Amino acid sequence: VEAFARRARIRLQSPAGATGASPSTTDDPDPAAAAAVAAGLTAREREVLELVAGGLTDRQIAASLFISVNTAGVHVSRILGKLGAANRTEAADIARRRGIVAR
Repeated sequence: VEAFARRARIRLQSPAGATGASPSTTDDPDPAAAAAVAAGLTAREREVLELVAGGLTDRQIAASLFISVNTAGVHVSRILGKLGAANRTEAADIARRRGIVAR
């Protein structure tokens, strides 16, 4: 449910009376998220980059994230620019070396 909500850009709220910290407010930040922020990537660009690193095409990325193919292409172009990569393969390699995406 959380993955679907994130892809659809829907914020989930905790049920009334729930206690405990949400995963985004823990004391131990996600190192991959920190690396993405350091690279200047937005949360959505990080999602797209993970799919690019998985070998997906713009059309497959669009279907997976419920966005248009054009929007997926724009995200990929911006990611390439921010990482200084010449192509998708190089972007995936850079992202893996920097720890932005899993190996």
